Amino acid sequence: MKRHAPATERNREPLLAVLREVLPPSGTLLEVASGTGQHAAFFARAFPGLTWQPTDGDAAALESIDAWRAEEGLPNVLPARLLDASSDTWPVAHADAMLCVNMIHIAPWSACQGLMRGAARVLRPGGRLVLYGPYFVEGKETAPGNLAFDESLRARDPAWGVRELGAVTAEAARHGLQRERVVEMPSNNLTVVFSR
Repeated sequence: MKRHAPATERNREPLLAVLREVLPPSGTLLEVASGTGQHAAFFARAFPGLTWQPTDGDAAALESIDAWRAEEGLPNVLPARLLDASSDTWPVAHADAMLCVNMIHIAPWSACQGLMRGAARVLRPGGRLVLYGPYFVEGKETAPGNLAFDESLRARDPAWGVRELGAVTAEAARHGLQRERVVEMPSNNLTVVFSR
């Protein structure tokens, strides 16, 4: 049941450094698209004052998330919940912060739109939405690896693909979320922080 993603091992430390700067010391963090559950287990240990609510749209992922939760024995990680980011019905009413890692490029654009609508609904005023993943940035040369990755994603599903940061920012702004910062990360990824 417990899944393992090597990319999580590679990106968790650099992402943790950014999260230490932008997450609140206490409250509830809603993680959208928790995947294997490795991030929830790792980050929840680093933020003992935050109650971590992992979610995913895939029932099999929920089993893996809960297996990591059980193995780590962290009291601040809640049982995983099913959440379709594109839906207007979410299992969480309020959150002090949100995290979404590597989702919007392996999902239809409607998932990004739903994520922004959901963040506007559930984030408390001043709450932050933190996104991590690859992006195309207008006016900046795209890394060959991101171009190849985008091509491979679109070959798997034409609705998938590396997103334009400007388009994601505009979608966030439509829902009252302001982009605060963009941090360059290893392997041509970005951490993008929005606030409500």
